[in-house]
Amino acid sequence: MPNSTFSFHLEKTVGRARIGWFETPHGRVETPIFMPVGTLATVKALDTQDIAATQAQIILANTYHLYLRPGMERLQAMGGVHQFMNWSKPMLTDSGGFQVFSLGKTDGGVKITEEGVGFTSHLDGSKHFFTPERAIEIQQQIGADIMMAFDECTPDQADSRYAREALDRTHRWADQCLMAWEARDRHSVYGQYQALFGIVQGAMIPELRRESAEFMVARPFDGIAVGGETIGYNMAGTAEVMGWIEQLLPADKPRYAMGLGLNPSDLVAAVKLGFDMFDCVAPTRLARNGAIYVGEIQGTGENVEFVSEWPKGRLSIGNSRFATDQSVIQPGCDCHTCQMGYSRAYLHHLYKCGELTYYRLASIHNVRCMVRLTEQLRTQLKLG
Repeated sequence: MPNSTFSFHLEKTVGRARIGWFETPHGRVETPIFMPVGTLATVKALDTQDIAATQAQIILANTYHLYLRPGMERLQAMGGVHQFMNWSKPMLTDSGGFQVFSLGKTDGGVKITEEGVGFTSHLDGSKHFFTPERAIEIQQQIGADIMMAFDECTPDQADSRYAREALDRTHRWADQCLMAWEARDRHSVYGQYQALFGIVQGAMIPELRRESAEFMVARPFDGIAVGGETIGYNMAGTAEVMGWIEQLLPADKPRYAMGLGLNPSDLVAAVKLGFDMFDCVAPTRLARNGAIYVGEIQGTGENVEFVSEWPKGRLSIGNSRFATDQSVIQPGCDCHTCQMGYSRAYLHHLYKCGELTYYRLASIHNVRCMVRLTEQLRTQLKLG
């Protein structure tokens, strides 16, 4: 694989929505784009052939989880995450910061210092410490095409004093991540260029969000991510945050809404707000719990929207009404599950029986639904 740098190209804007693409050492990604989450170097219930069949252009892996298991020594011996999981397309890794705060609490909490974060493994109770430099080193050993700076994920309800302190730490850590990135000439241990994105934080305080956006934009990050509790979880809050900072973000860098993609309609709303990249565990998690996406894109340009007869754009396959329903999940859907003619009745049966085949078939449909949604958005926006 030849070395290359990261480049983003903005093709068209429709209102605040953007259509473009970026290049990575493992190929081109067209935006807007949904990234399926492969936490442990696997999108749950799917192998890489299944993922490729959903036409996913890029997937996400998790630094915290891969660091703990299988561990960096073993992963590096296997040639990095691409070779390890037999995935030839682009990949992004988060910094592990969110999981350190949300999962590393088996001893009752994490210890935040100016140097980094101490945490207890949720697997075996062992003690660990992530610094910004260590987070970058781990991601360089994982070998993803895009890395994230180490940050402190601030709750929405944080008071102004804590939010201020957390933001200052996030900014100091961002500069340390940049220095660690430059120390390896922006390359992974496998010799390929790795992009680095900065993360805008600041809770739900407009002044802090704007300050953070200005800070990240002023530095040589390849892209700008927007993080924090509200992003993706609370779409009204997400719109507020983007409204505060959108004019500060450069046109020539991708904009990543971290953790966004619970509902298909959320993707449409986020694209209209000016975001380019999204990831969420919801498509596969909801599938495993019996919730399957159904709906379609209607309209063109700024009038594009997701329309569904089902609340939140998903049906509950465990409902008895589907026990004898011979139709596929969604007529006209091009996913493997629908194209093979598996009926709602059959999926209902598999789900009720706890059959593993159900998890695969439902996950394929949900992931393809979200990926296809971004494909349709690109097409329909261009018509505006």
